[in-house]
Amino acid sequence: MAAARVPSAELARVVETLEMIAPRWSVWVLMTLAADEQPLRYSDVRSRLPWLGDAQLTSRLRGLSEAGLVERTAVTYRHVSYGLTDRGRALLPTLHALAAYGDEHLDKRLVDTTVTKDGKTTVVRLPERIPAAQNAEDTLALIAYKHATTLLWTLRERGPSTLSALRKVAMPDLTAGAVHFPANRLLEDRLIARLASGGFEKAGREQVCLTDAAWALAPVYRAVAAWASGQPQSDADDHPLWGTVQLPAAVRSGQWAAHQARNSTRSTTAVAQPAGPMPVKAWRPAELFSSAVSGPCR
Repeated sequence: MAAARVPSAELARVVETLEMIAPRWSVWVLMTLAADEQPLRYSDVRSRLPWLGDAQLTSRLRGLSEAGLVERTAVTYRHVSYGLTDRGRALLPTLHALAAYGDEHLDKRLVDTTVTKDGKTTVVRLPERIPAAQNAEDTLALIAYKHATTLLWTLRERGPSTLSALRKVAMPDLTAGAVHFPANRLLEDRLIARLASGGFEKAGREQVCLTDAAWALAPVYRAVAAWASGQPQSDADDHPLWGTVQLPAAVRSGQWAAHQARNSTRSTTAVAQPAGPMPVKAWRPAELFSSAVSGPCR
């Protein structure tokens, strides 16, 4: 049975929300401000995000302030502080959902890790620790680019569809070829898969469907939809499209394509937020997931 249709206005609000926080370092700024109950002076924010230049940090703070997520207070000319607004704090469950998805479903490199047990110290290979803000931003990179969430949402609503049918529903004002770039990227990121038919598919009639990796985005979309509509997060689980999806976490293994290797060993002591991101290189989207996630269409 096809899922109930969700008003397009809600999808538009979800897409707008994701695009609002998608610019790089935005989540880092929000999570840095969220770590303190009191507003932070600009110099304090700067010291906690030392890899950002003044122009980058100022641009992000200005953009988040214009979005109503951050409040700028000028005490004096030289004393300016920044803190999350109520609207910004209400967005934190969405950031946590994004970070949780990245932590559970995006590959991490295996690194030498010092472990102490029963008084004995050994070095074992364990998945590296990625800062929560970086996990959130890496998840955003999968779903916040143009038409990505619109196509995923439409597939969840309609079930397996041809690209032609998807374009007519999700992108009706665009040309027939406009669907191919976002669809191909979703295929590479293994968020959608071609539907196995066992027979010859006529050109243009091949269907695509959501993968388990896409269905696992349900907590993210529930949280975003609740915030975008002004509803309490306690009501998020009742979402008509994404409210009943429960899938096991993906297995962590393999290469984490978004980061370069680190050679130093470290302790397994829990760290709430590492000091900064690891160097970023060009990623290979098809390697983001730890195992084949296309599987049977759900």
